[in-house]
Order: sequence, then structure tokens, then C-alpha cells
Amino acid sequence: MTEYNDEYWMRQALQLALRAQEEGEVPVGALLVLDNQVIGEGWNRPIGRHDPTAHAEIMALRQGGSVLQNYRLLNATLYVTLEPCVMCAGAMVHSRIRRLVYGAPDVKTGAAGSLVDILRHPGMNHQVEILSGVLAEECAATLSNFFRMRREQQKALKLAQRTGLDKNPD
Repeated sequence: MTEYNDEYWMRQALQLALRAQEEGEVPVGALLVLDNQVIGEGWNRPIGRHDPTAHAEIMALRQGGSVLQNYRLLNATLYVTLEPCVMCAGAMVHSRIRRLVYGAPDVKTGAAGSLVDILRHPGMNHQVEILSGVLAEECAATLSNFFRMRREQQKALKLAQRTGLDKNPD
């Protein structure tokens, strides 16, 4: 059996991020791997599911727990295109994954070292190994392109509304 590397798995997570984007969600993808096999995958879906916890990481951890029939995901590695938030980092601690590998840092809300470090906090009952920056440029570009496109859509919508108002002499 082929042993895949971190870049390989991150490329798979990037494909999941594009699924989120296709659904109008922030493009973040996550893949949970154990013994060189995918046991969980997820992409951001809080808007479509009306669920604030439907982040890519949570979706992947839930699926992994279901596959293993255990909430403890010992020795698993979670690949995520964006540094996890506090909620997702807390779920990783509770699930007892061994490693987190992420692409782009999140300086505003990142909980794996950028803003806070939940995963390696000495007070936690479990600590997670972290590898950051895997395909960081591609991961960051996916997010930047999404937000640029969203801003352009908002600008076009406002312009269309203004133009529509100008033509309607009520």
C-alpha cells in the first residue's frame, strides 16, 4: 500500500474546500486520516445547514467517530486548509487526535498558535502535535479568491440596486 504524505492529503482537503465554495460557504476543507486511510471528511456548511458548528473540522471528526464507532480518534491526523478556530480546536482535544496539519494561518481567530494555542495548552488533558504551513499559499489563495469574489458580487449588487433606483422615478 502506498504511504501518502502531508501534501497529498492537503490537496484532498483543498478539493473539499472547493465543494464548500460551490455551496456558497467559506472554502475550508478537512480530511481525517488514520493508518493512511480517510475515515472522515468535511467542508464548511454552517450556512446551508443552519448550524454554527458545521465547520469542516467538526464534520470530519463526526464522520471519523461514526466510522470508528468511538469518540476517541487516537492516532488520527486531521488535515485542514485553514487554522482551526477555538471550537474546532476544542473538539480535536476531546477527540484525542494525534496530529493536526493545516495550511493557511488565521491570525484573527486561529486556535493552533496564531491567536491562542488550545491544542498545546499545558492545562489541557490532551495535547495535539501541530504542523502548519502545508500548501499554505494555495490554501490562502483559495480563501482570498473567495472573499474577493464575494466583495465584487456585493459591489455589483449595490450598483444594480442604485442603477435600478435611478431608472424607477417613483
